[in-house]
Amino acid sequence: MESLGLIAQWPVPEAAAVVVRQDGSVAGTYGPQDRRFALASVTKPLFAYAVLVAYEEGVFELDDPAGPEGSTVRHLLAHTSGLAFDEPRVMAAPGDRRLYSNTGFEVLGDALAKATGIPYAEYLRQAVLEPLGMTGTTLDGTPAAGAVSTAADLAAFAAELQSPRLLHPSTVVTATSVAFPGLKGVLPGYGLQNPNDWGLGFEIRGAKSPHWTGAGSSPGTFGHFGQSGTFLWVDPAAQAACVVLTDRAFGAWALEPWPRLTDAVLAELRG
Repeated sequence: MESLGLIAQWPVPEAAAVVVRQDGSVAGTYGPQDRRFALASVTKPLFAYAVLVAYEEGVFELDDPAGPEGSTVRHLLAHTSGLAFDEPRVMAAPGDRRLYSNTGFEVLGDALAKATGIPYAEYLRQAVLEPLGMTGTTLDGTPAAGAVSTAADLAAFAAELQSPRLLHPSTVVTATSVAFPGLKGVLPGYGLQNPNDWGLGFEIRGAKSPHWTGAGSSPGTFGHFGQSGTFLWVDPAAQAACVVLTDRAFGAWALEPWPRLTDAVLAELRG
């Protein structure tokens, strides 16, 4: 895809990208597909998928207690448990605010390990990475931000999100639909959003502005970006997904190029 050539203009040492159609075919690539990049918070949708596999296996229900008093697995996945961003401090009642929380995903990891008797990184490997052939992906740290992966591996995950094999399609619809609608909150790097829509482990585009996806992205677009300079979005209206990995931390350099790339990719897919 010619649109991916825009990445060559970015001020990053190295980058890799892939666009995946709904049928799983690759529409285009850029850069080294097997180079491993730190995912930062793009770890969250991967780990959330493992939690959803556990839910379908009967390990727990989404509304089982987890985290602070009154919080559930669903609250933790949707960043509405009330836990602070990076410390085990309760800042709100569950369901009252959208408080983006790494701590919440760490609590979720502990809950998964306790319920299954399997370390959370190993459960992710068995439940998601191995079945999808994601051999270049490992979770070496926190379930909030500790994974390392490749564009090729995330292409397999992007294909799974569009045509699920590991989960029932209805579960994926639930995970990528707004959970606890109407809540406002801060989207890291982009300020207060009202509403700040999230599903279960996936951020939802909605009408957010500013945003890291494009002006032409459909409201139903879902995915995640990471502070390591990475992102993954799936746009159901475009019937495609895009993965971009870089080795430069997210910052002001990305604010204009990321949406411009997304809009160019969408335009090329339509054309």
